[in-house]
Amino acid sequence: MKLIDKYILNKFFGTFFVLLLLFIPIGITVDVAEKIDNMLRNNAKLDVVLEYYLNFTVHFANLLFPLFVFLSVIWFTSKMANNTEIIAILSSGVSYSRFLRPYVVGIGILALFSLFMGMYLVPSASSGYNDFVYEYVSAKSPTNGQNIYRQINPNEMIYVNSFNVDTKIGTYFTLEHFDNNKMVFRIEATNIQYDKNDSLFRLSGYTKRTFLKDKNRIEEKRRLDTILPFDIEDLAPVSYVAETLSYSDLTAFIRKEEKRGSSFIDRYKVVKYKKWSIPVTLFILGIIGVAVSSVKRRGGMGVNLTFGISVAMVYVFFDKIFGVLADQSNLNPLLAVWIPNIFFGILAFYLINHARR
Repeated sequence: MKLIDKYILNKFFGTFFVLLLLFIPIGITVDVAEKIDNMLRNNAKLDVVLEYYLNFTVHFANLLFPLFVFLSVIWFTSKMANNTEIIAILSSGVSYSRFLRPYVVGIGILALFSLFMGMYLVPSASSGYNDFVYEYVSAKSPTNGQNIYRQINPNEMIYVNSFNVDTKIGTYFTLEHFDNNKMVFRIEATNIQYDKNDSLFRLSGYTKRTFLKDKNRIEEKRRLDTILPFDIEDLAPVSYVAETLSYSDLTAFIRKEEKRGSSFIDRYKVVKYKKWSIPVTLFILGIIGVAVSSVKRRGGMGVNLTFGISVAMVYVFFDKIFGVLADQSNLNPLLAVWIPNIFFGILAFYLINHARR
């Protein structure tokens, strides 16, 4: 590695970590100011709060990782351009492609770390972050639901009118069992409650109707404690469940939910595809940053930072709007996740070719 590579990489990583150390405390301060009343009202213990902010740091850093890389590149490259360092480097016979090499190496290292975070570290942090928010901050449970209808296996479907995760009680529960598309029996209950200690479901107002060839057999009980072929999470899956799973677990979870005909499948796929798209986003935004800031301009660093912040805002807008479209419309989740990268990839290609001239 030549001296110029070490010089640029040191500036790149130094600026990146300084931005992290600046923005994360600001994010924590804002979050504390927003949530402190709810934390005190719900008696959140200090060790629980500290663990939450550790998870918050990982969660927050992962969301803004591409923007930190982008702003880091613009910041130190603009300073090099204003000090005519880049002109001196290129005038010494170094090609623009060779000048880009340490940037690509630096971004590549951060992209690999981002990929590792997204696959393994972020799911655990997201679980702790969201669990804390719903337990100590939010007024509603993430798993309370209305009119839940799910296929739990190829032969059985369940329905519950409403489910409350705090009491673990559902109302107007139904389980239907089919064989060759023909209903074999149907279980109904006015209420269903899960007993965690015994791992049993308690059915109140229980009725089982078995459909025979020449007649129907009806069994009724005031209360029945029994084992049913599904988990309590199947009644009302946690809204942020996909964010809390590692990549392999998420892939298996999506296959399971596809068989059940889940209405949230596109939301889960967006989370899966973003694990791969974010590292690519780092390269795209990093290249845009180099192309914009490597040329000395009137107005200096301020012009480059203004442009950089504008591009970052447009990217965040694209990312959010297409994510919502994938969840709420028929837009393919894979396409929704990659459209911002395709658009900004074309922009990066144009800007880097223009900068070489």
